[in-house]
This record gives sequence, structure tokens and C-alpha cells, in this order.
Amino acid sequence: MKTRTLTTAALAALLLVTAGCSSATAGGDEADTVTIKVAATVTPMTDAVKAAAEVIEDGYEIELVPVSDYVQPNILLKNKEIDANLVQFPSFMQEFNVKNDADLVAIQPVYKTVVAFYSKTLSSLEDLPQGGSVVIPNDKANAGRALQMLADAGVITLDPNVERFAAKTDDITENPLDVTITEVGLMQLNTAYDEADAVFNLPSFARQLELTPEDDGLMVEKDKAFEVTMAARPDNQDSPEIKALTTALTSDHVRKTLTDLGVPPAF
Repeated sequence: MKTRTLTTAALAALLLVTAGCSSATAGGDEADTVTIKVAATVTPMTDAVKAAAEVIEDGYEIELVPVSDYVQPNILLKNKEIDANLVQFPSFMQEFNVKNDADLVAIQPVYKTVVAFYSKTLSSLEDLPQGGSVVIPNDKANAGRALQMLADAGVITLDPNVERFAAKTDDITENPLDVTITEVGLMQLNTAYDEADAVFNLPSFARQLELTPEDDGLMVEKDKAFEVTMAARPDNQDSPEIKALTTALTSDHVRKTLTDLGVPPAF
């Protein structure tokens, strides 16, 4: 009798444990969902991330982490506080890596940036007055792009030994109009539009001023090297989460979202 009672009790306990496990599995779908944290700053970056969140495969969800500048998302990524970001093109990311002993990696181009110079008073860069003022970004990647545009327009001459898009203001060899070139942070470009004769600007910020490169740009340029690209870390670049995120960011839904915004996809 003692043996039979013990066996019955053990069986009952086993059934309870099994029932408990079955219940957790049946109701555990939500708990099993992997959240992928992705930082972005302004439209169309945020739009692309939100659109990707609507179509990402089962088992994953995307959490948009809004940030107000272009350095913080890389710091967050380096510190493993987020899983990826969509804020920059590869050369900007490499500049951050060098300055911050980081090793972030470019994963997937998402859209092309069509940059331009804008002005409230001029209709062409050829109309820049003697001693005029020009504002460009102060980060190496965008500054090099802006200076190259000025050189291509004949406003300045750059040292021919400097690689294209890599020039700094110190590499200006000729400035016949004696224009003053001021470098400011990306977030100050829109303010500079009210003050300078000509301002280099990115489409995300120009759109806030209701300006488009096609309709308002004094000079327009787009180059494959400056495609806004999703970045991740080496330790997670081949993970299932990043692969799922990449698939979502290159979906037809994201393509349509970007196209509807007038932004050319890069995939």
C-alpha cells in the first residue's frame, strides 16, 4: 500500500508539472517575441523603421528609439543599449568609429540622400557675391561632400591630391570670390538658411523648411557613397534578429513608404 500510494502521488505531481509547462507554452507567444531596438532621428529614417515594424516576420517586433542627434545613436549601439540604427551613411559611421574606438558595421543601404545647396536670395551658386557666406556641415563626411560640390561649381579649387569627398577647408587652394565658409552642426543647418547666402543641407532637414532638392536646390548631387545605411555591431551583425530587420527594411512596404515621401530607395 505504501508503495502504491507513493507511485500515485508521484504521478500526480508529474501531471501537474506537465500541465504547467503546457500552459506556459500555449500562452507564451508574446513572451517569446524578440524586440529589436532601432534608433532613428528624423523623417524618412523614422518612417522607414515604422514601416519595417509593420511587416517584420512573426516572432519579432521593432521598437523605434527616437534620438535628437546623430552621435547618440552610435553611442547607444556601441554600448549595446540598442540593436541597430538608421541615421547615417558608411563614411559618417567610420568617422565615429575612428574617434570613439568603435567597430560598428554597415549592414544594409536603405535610401539615397539627394543633397543640395539652398538660398533665400540666390538662384544659382554662380550668383554668389564677392565676400559671400556659405554654410556647410562640420562632420568630415558631409563637409567633404559640400566642399566637393563647391569645387564642382567653380566656387573654390581643392588640392588635386586630396581624394574626392575627403577634402577639408584647409585643402582649399583657391577662393576667388573670397567667400566665407562656416561649418556648423547638422542640427544648425536650418537656422543657417536664414542667415547665409547659401547653405548645404540634407533632404531630411530641408523638408522641414518645405524645400526639396528638385524644386529649390541651387545645385543638386547624389552619390552612391552617401546612402543612408542600417548599422549594427560585429557581435550581432549575423544574428537572426538583424537578418529579420534587414528583410523588413528592404520590403516592398518600406519601398513604397519611401517612394511616397519622394525618397529614392537604395535597395
